[in-house]
Order: sequence, then structure tokens, then C-alpha cells
Amino acid sequence: MTGRRKKLHLGSKAKTTASCCARLPNFRAAGRRAPPGRNTGRPPGAVPRPRKAPPRPGLLAQPIAEFLPAHELYFKNLSKRKKQVMEKKENNRKLRVCVATCNRADYSKLAPIMFGIKMEPEFFELDVVVLGSHLIDDYGNTYRMIEQDDFDINTRLHTIVRGEDEAAMVESVGLALVKLPDVLNRLKPDIMIVHGDRFDALALATSAALMNIRILHIEGGEVSGTIDDSIRHAITKLAHYHVCCTRSAEQHLISMCEDHDRILLAGCPSYDKLLSAKNKDYMSIIRMWLGDDVKSKDYIVALQHPVTTDIKHSIKMFELTLDALISFNKRTLVLFPNIDAGSKEMVRVMRKKGIEHHPNFRAVKHVPFDQFIQLVAHAGCMIGNSSCGVREVGAFGTPVINLGTRQIGRETGENVLHVRDADTQDKILQALHLQFGKQYPCSKIYGDGNAVPRILKFLKSIDLQEPLQKKFCFPPVKDNISQDIDHILETLSALAVDLGGTNLRVAIVSMKGEIVKKYTQFNPKTYEERINLILQMCVEAAAEAVKLNCRILGVGISTGGRVNPREGIVLHSTKLIQEWNSVDLRTPLSDTLHLPVWVDNDGNCAALAERKFGQGKGLENFVTLITGTGIGGGIIHQHELIHGSSFCAAELGHIVVSLDGPDCSCGSHGCIEAYASGMALQREAKKLHDEDQLLVEGMSVPKDEAVGALHLIQAAKLGNAKAQSILRTAGTALGLGVVNILHTMNPSLVILSGVLASHYIHTVKDVIRQQALSSVQDVDVVVSDLVEPALLGAASMVLDYTTRRIY
Repeated sequence: MTGRRKKLHLGSKAKTTASCCARLPNFRAAGRRAPPGRNTGRPPGAVPRPRKAPPRPGLLAQPIAEFLPAHELYFKNLSKRKKQVMEKKENNRKLRVCVATCNRADYSKLAPIMFGIKMEPEFFELDVVVLGSHLIDDYGNTYRMIEQDDFDINTRLHTIVRGEDEAAMVESVGLALVKLPDVLNRLKPDIMIVHGDRFDALALATSAALMNIRILHIEGGEVSGTIDDSIRHAITKLAHYHVCCTRSAEQHLISMCEDHDRILLAGCPSYDKLLSAKNKDYMSIIRMWLGDDVKSKDYIVALQHPVTTDIKHSIKMFELTLDALISFNKRTLVLFPNIDAGSKEMVRVMRKKGIEHHPNFRAVKHVPFDQFIQLVAHAGCMIGNSSCGVREVGAFGTPVINLGTRQIGRETGENVLHVRDADTQDKILQALHLQFGKQYPCSKIYGDGNAVPRILKFLKSIDLQEPLQKKFCFPPVKDNISQDIDHILETLSALAVDLGGTNLRVAIVSMKGEIVKKYTQFNPKTYEERINLILQMCVEAAAEAVKLNCRILGVGISTGGRVNPREGIVLHSTKLIQEWNSVDLRTPLSDTLHLPVWVDNDGNCAALAERKFGQGKGLENFVTLITGTGIGGGIIHQHELIHGSSFCAAELGHIVVSLDGPDCSCGSHGCIEAYASGMALQREAKKLHDEDQLLVEGMSVPKDEAVGALHLIQAAKLGNAKAQSILRTAGTALGLGVVNILHTMNPSLVILSGVLASHYIHTVKDVIRQQALSSVQDVDVVVSDLVEPALLGAASMVLDYTTRRIY
């Protein structure tokens, strides 16, 4: 074998190639015969089969392969296969992601994404670059928490020029720009993730953009205050892809001409951790940082940073804040400010006032994020001007006092009280008295806890073959459109709850008023059973909404009785719903679902449904009357719902139309409800049935079926004169009530809603023609075309408020 190899090697090139090619499967296909002694695929000694002469078509009809020598054809096929393998490898290669973190605040947003990337090693390679204040002892050496989270820090860059003034910030940006190119050349990432609006982040984005590295910017499009806005929007212009937290931020990015297809509305990544943070042993964390004698909700967390555009005022404001906190006399955890210009002077103020040695204060450089979550979640109040206060803390409903202008443009929940001109100690002290110890509904303005899966999906969709050059989308702007990464419209929706006398219903309602899914159960008789069932049904519906690609913005509840919508409390209910007085519905639902919650009377909800989805859409003034088990209603005046001074407006069912009329459930006599409600018709139907005057030919009532209003209506349709008279009297009473409404409110439309509306409409119009003043006789009265007004009205409270939030 050795000699033969040598002989082949020393022979002619043509001969060697031919001999090698004789062993290839496609050798015979090329029209050549295998040399003697080679393996032909037949047993030794077998007689060769006669070969048919191949047909001889015309020259142009022959395959090109027949004109290529065998070795050329082989190497051409081999080259093609190699190219296909290389392309496959290129298409399947991992995405190299560089995450650069500059300080403790941005790491809390980036860490959930980093964990997500690390959990999918088949798709991603993660490089971590640490710079900025992470590496400074005075700011807690916070790079250690990255190591404790088991991330390998690829590069540490000391980029901070000390001095804590404006010039030091500029020099720090310059130093980072000098050092970053070597790092990026070495790492060669496919994409760099940059967070927020810090000067360090501007250096990162500038370096990556100039070195043709794709940039994914987190939290673009938001509005706060000071120089941060300018830096954030500058990074937006450099970035190729955007992950924003709120719908307003998304619309801002679109208005800034960013490509809508490269914007992901994901929510804030830190909310993924916030909304799942359940530490039963939070008291040990509180004691560790604040002392053994401190109770939950009985301490303050203070976090205040310098405002770089007005350093003198921010230092003065910090001094006033400390004075107010000393006067307020509550245990307080004070975190050191960030590294912005002016921070050194703020630290001097702390030391001048002896904060580090004051018995009521604990001054710390850094608190690990997991522990910080528990501290703010159970604080009596948070004060300062950190974005954490107006963003993350809203997830717990903790009261927040936002001082000055640093965060004044942020979207906030109702837990935030702004003290814009914090120029006196008294103002800050008054704010502390107003806010301390309150509990607000949990807010999900900045996220729903599912940001990281959306971001990872977005990263996987990035096509590295696409041109790197950004394209700006100039007007027209796409309005109210939000796509996930598969370009599937995520349906903005509300959870709607309708508490009826018989049934309890929960529905997922879209922005267009479509009921995506509805759940119905019998309404329990006791408070305990009812509230547990509401929570259970809402949790199940919220989980189902994720599968249906619906984003739940909040919960709206429609219930009978008198409701305080400001506090979300049912003051007292109708007799149909037992054990339902002084019930706080907002707190348990908000705490369980981490969603804002609205509650209102079912009549008001019907009016809201007509305003948003029904015949009242676009009208300035109209009245809705519900004809169901009882009689209710709602009044829209100048586009707004009227509640009244004691939340008792629009009790239209209790307008008295006869002084000697039948008894009403309210204790009075002759109300509309005593004549025209479903309960009143049922009462009259039972009387006729007991007197054997209800049933006519073609009618029957099974023994096990209770006589009700529908039997009376059926009898009237079949010609029962007494049933017809009762319905006419009921319609007349309702018509007189409508006349009173026309004379009092002078609306442009009256809408009759509910199951009985169509049976009353003609009688009501006749009464108006006979009894109303000529000036209001032209007001139209119509029957509602909405199928589920209570559910739609409950949903509209959510959809209206969350999509037109103004601060």
C-alpha cells in the first residue's frame, strides 16, 4: 500500500487525478469506465453486464455535466456543498450581545435581560462590560453585585474623572470614548444593549454607532427633565432598535421619526422582578438596614440626586428635604446620590447636618436591588427625585413625594405627589404629612412583568444581513398601533366585572368594544364567597388574556348600589346583593393583579358604555336609562359623567311619578321603579297568575318555573288585555320620568337600555308628545344597540382613563 501510494504520487498529475476520481460515485455518471482492479460494485468474477449505448440527442439538448471532466464536476459539487454548509452555519450562529452597565440604577434594568440571555446559550453569547460609578469605592463598588449574580465581567473600564462637576462629566465621557474602541474591537459584538439617559450611556452609544455595531436602546422615548432628556433622545438617534416601556414613549419615538418596525413596546425589565417579588421575610431586611425597632409602613426611604442644569437649587432643595425629614421624626433610610455634577456638595450637606450619626437616619451608599425592592414596597413613604420613585415604586402602591423638576415629565401613578417648587421646608413637611402611611392602587404603567420574554424574542428576530444604515420614517405617523415582534397586533384590553343580582360576570373587552371572552358564575350570597370568586375569575381571565394576545390595562367593576368611584368603595348596595355595604373593591384586586382598578354604579357604567361604544358617542349631553331588574341610569354632561356631591346622581329609577303609587324598594311610593322595573312587572304577573288571569291560549307555565316579567310580556303579545294594560301603565310611568329628565337636564338624546327597553319605547314617545314642553319634544329617544352595556361600561372606565392619562 505504501509503494502504491508513492507510485501514484510520482505518476503524472492527470493519471493521479483520474485514479482518485475513479473511486467517486459520480465517476461512471460522467461516461468513464472504472480502471481494472477497482471496486465496481460487483462480486469478484462476476460477468459484467452489457452496457447499453446511451441515446445521442442533439448537442444543445445534452446536460452540461456530460461536457465536464469528472474531476471538475466533483470539485464543483464539493464547493457547492461547502458553501451551503457555511451559509447554514452563518444563519445558525449565536447572536453575540454586549451589555454595558454604568451604575447601580441601570443594572437593575439590565440584569433581568442578562439573566434571560444567559438562560438561552443556544441562541446568545453574552459579554458584560462594566464602567462608570460601578468601579468607585465611594459609590459602593457595585460591580460586586454583578459578580454575585454569577455574571462573568469581560471588561472593566475606569472611566470616571473625579470632581463631580460639569467639567468632570465631560472628561468622563471623553475618557470612555478613548477606551471603548479597543474593547469593542476585541469583543466584536453583533449588538450592544444600552440603557437610559446617563452620560456614560452616551459614550457607549457614540462608540458603537461609529464602529458600525448595532445598538438596542432601553427606555427611549420617555420624558423626564434636565439634561437627561437631551442625552436620552441623542441616544435614540444613534440607536438602531428601541425597547420602550409605555405607550406614550412609543408614540414619542414614532414622532421622532424612528422606524416603527424597530420599536418594541415591552414594558420595563425591572418590573419582571418587581411584580414577582414575594419575600415573606421582608422584616429581616427592614431590621438589617433600619434597626430592630422599626415596623413595616413606619419608615421613609429617601433618594435624591443633583439636577445638573441647576446644581445650586438642587443642593438647597436637598438641605430643605433633610430639615423636613428631621422635623418629621421618622426612621429614614438615606441613599447617597449618584455621581452627577453636584453630588459631592450634597454629601457635604449630609455630613454638615450629621445625618450619618443621627439616631433616626441610616445613610448608605448602596442597597442590593432585591433588598431595595422590599424596603420601598413596605415603606410608609419614599421621597426624593429618583426615577425609581415615579416608575418602579408605583408597582407597590407606596406613596411617593417627587421633589423638583428632575422627573416632572414622567408618567406616574396616582401614588406620586409632586412638589415642583420645593423651595421651603414647610412645603416638603406638608407633603410628608399628606403622603406618609397611605396605600395606593398598584400601577402597571411601566410594565406587566413580561418584558424580558418580549425583548429576547425581539433580539432573535434581528436580521444581521439587513443594512446597518438607519432609515428614519418621516410623517405621516402611525397612530395607536403597537406590534409585537411577529407584527401581530397586541390587543389593548380591559378586564370588566359586572356584579348583578343573580350572576357575576367577568369579560376581556378590547379597545374596540369587542368581548373577547366572557366568564359567568352565580353571584354568591356572602361577602367572603363573592370577593374570593371575583379574585379567582379575574386571575383566570388575566392568565387567559396572555394566551389570547391581549394586554390588560386595568380592571373596571360595575355594581349595583351607591359607589364612591374615587376610593373604589361600594358605600351601600341594593337589596339584590347581600353583604355588600362599605366594601373596598379596589385594594384586593389591585394587590392581587397589580393592575389599576375602577369601580362605579351599573347605571353610570351603562352611560359610559354608550359614550364610548354606543349611540352617545360624540354627544356632549345625553341620558341613559336602564330598564332591568331595577331602574337605573347615568347622565353625561359636557362629555363627563355626573356623580353628584354624595355619589347619588342619576338615581333615575326613583323619580316619583305618582304620590299614591305602589311601594318602591327604596321605601317611597310611586317611583318609576315601582311601576316599570322587572321586579314590578313580576309582581303584577304573579297577581294575574294567582287570579288565573295571566295565561291565554298558546301559553303555559311549568310548575317548577317561577312566574316573571317575561310571562307578562308574552301574555300581552298574545292579546291578554290586562297584561297589555299593565305594560302600558309601566311605559307611561317611565315616559313621565323621561319628561321630567327632559325638563331638568335638557339632553340632546335619551337612550333606553336593558331587556325591557324595546317594550316601552313607543309608549314613552307617546307620553313625551302629550306631556313635554314643545321645546324638548324633538329630543330623540332611542333603544340602545349595545348587548352588554354593564360590561362595556366597566371596560370603558379602564380604556378611557389609561389611554388619555394627563399630568
